[in-house]
Amino acid sequence: MHTSPTPLVSVITAFLNEEKFLGEAIDSVLQQDYMYWELILVDDGSTDQSTAMAQVYAALYPGKVFYHEHPGHINRGLSASRNTGIEHARGELIAFLDADDVWLPQKLSRQVALFRKEKGIAMVAEASFYWYSWENSYQQDIPTPVGAPQDRAYAPGELTSYLYPLHTGAAPCPSGLMLTKEAIVWARGFEESFTKEFQLYEDQAFLHKIYLQEKVYISSDCQNKYRQRTGSIVQKVKSDGHYHKVRRYFLEWLEDYLQESQQEESATSHLLKRALIPYRYPRLYFTTVTFPLKVKVAIKKSLKSLVR
Repeated sequence: MHTSPTPLVSVITAFLNEEKFLGEAIDSVLQQDYMYWELILVDDGSTDQSTAMAQVYAALYPGKVFYHEHPGHINRGLSASRNTGIEHARGELIAFLDADDVWLPQKLSRQVALFRKEKGIAMVAEASFYWYSWENSYQQDIPTPVGAPQDRAYAPGELTSYLYPLHTGAAPCPSGLMLTKEAIVWARGFEESFTKEFQLYEDQAFLHKIYLQEKVYISSDCQNKYRQRTGSIVQKVKSDGHYHKVRRYFLEWLEDYLQESQQEESATSHLLKRALIPYRYPRLYFTTVTFPLKVKVAIKKSLKSLVR
C-alpha cells in the first residue's frame, strides 16, 4: 500500500466510565507533534461524567475530535465500540488509544515515518511502558518490548511462532499499534463475540487475523504508557478463576478461523493443537507435562537441601 507523505491518522478511543483517566488520554493526542490526525471517541454506554467530558472535547475541537455512541446509549462491548470507530474513520491509517493509557508526543510521527520507510507493511507494533508510577512515584515504569526480534518486518504467519498466547513472547498493547484502514477492513475488524470476561482476548483475536494475513513491523520504539491498575479485566478474570475458560474460548475461536481461512496445516495450526492439549487431553497433559515438571521441582528442592 502506498502511504502519502502526511497521511491522516484516525485515532480511536472507546471508553466506558473512564472519567478519572479519559482527559489525560485525550490530552496526549492533542500534544502530538504530528498534526494530521482525527480523534474518534466512542462511548460504550457510560454512566459517569466521561460522556460529558468527551462531548466537551468534541465541541472544543470541531473537525478534529468527534463523539459517537451506540443507539440508545447502550453498552455493546469494547470490540463493537472499536468497530464503530473504524466505521467513522476517514484516515488512511488507524491507531488505537485505550481510554486509561497515554501517548508520548512523538508516537504518531515516529510510526507514520515507519510506514513511509517500510514498504508493504500493514501494521506497526511498538514496545510499551508498563506504567506504575502514575499511582506511586516510587514505582518504576517497565519498558516491555514486543516479544519478537525488533526493528524488522514479518511475513504473514510468522509472528504467531513468537508471541503470546501461542508462544511466550509479550504481545503488543493496543495503544502501541498503528494499522492501515485497508488491512482492518480486510480482516473484518474486531470480533464482537468477545464480550464480558471473554473481552480479555478480544485484542488477541483481532491481532491474529492481522498476523496471519499481513506484513507486520515490530518496532523497538516505546512511545506509549500502558496503565497498570487494580480492577483490570486481567485481574478480575484470574481472581474469578475464569482464565482457562477464557483462554480455551479464544483457542477454539482461532481453530474455527484457521479452518475458515484454509490454514489448517500451517505452523500456526500446529502451535494451536499443542496449546489445546491441556483442555482436550488433560490426562495426557498431566502425564507428559505436569507430573514430570513436579518431579523435576521436587528433585531440585531435595538437592538444594542436601547441599545445605
